[in-house]
Amino acid sequence: MKNVSLIINVLLGVAVAVLYVLHFTAAELPEVIHSEKVERGNYEPHSTNIVYVNFDTLLNNYDMFFDLQKEFLEKQQRLEAELSRTSRSYERQVTDFQDKVQKGLVTRSEAQQLEMQLMQLQQELMGQRDEYTQELMEEEQVMNRRLQHSIYDFLEEYNRNHDYHYILSHSFGGPFLYTSKDLNITREVLEGLNRKYRESRQR
Repeated sequence: MKNVSLIINVLLGVAVAVLYVLHFTAAELPEVIHSEKVERGNYEPHSTNIVYVNFDTLLNNYDMFFDLQKEFLEKQQRLEAELSRTSRSYERQVTDFQDKVQKGLVTRSEAQQLEMQLMQLQQELMGQRDEYTQELMEEEQVMNRRLQHSIYDFLEEYNRNHDYHYILSHSFGGPFLYTSKDLNITREVLEGLNRKYRESRQR
């Protein structure tokens, strides 16, 4: 599921870059007051309006992501099993056809008819493969959007009590080379996301 994390990281990275450009062209960044570092980030809401979430950590510990990933993998395995059964059936029919032709057990007319049937089966098999591929791609896109909206909606609700100007996404290989751990709110956001998700499943 690396694609899920990659797609979401790219989207968030682009959004963050745009926000930074707009911010630097409009006004100077507010001064950041550093404080003693602690594990969950000893940030001061009144001294800075910028905090960040480690997106890799968030995604790897978000219950909703694991549930959606499990559903996706189960569907992928089911479709692959169906396609595999169809492929094996087609291969058996091809082998049987070749055996009959080699042994002279069918007339030329019958052989031509069987060959046409096999060609039709082959086209149906390819169509089924393309259909399943498209279905899984759409399923993955929907899963990504559900994850994005759940995170965005929670952060919007969360920020009503904090009034941050920016909640940035930080990940390994992302656009930010350094971020102070004092501004890290990942754990608090993750706990809130999982709590809200568990509550929604109990309704």
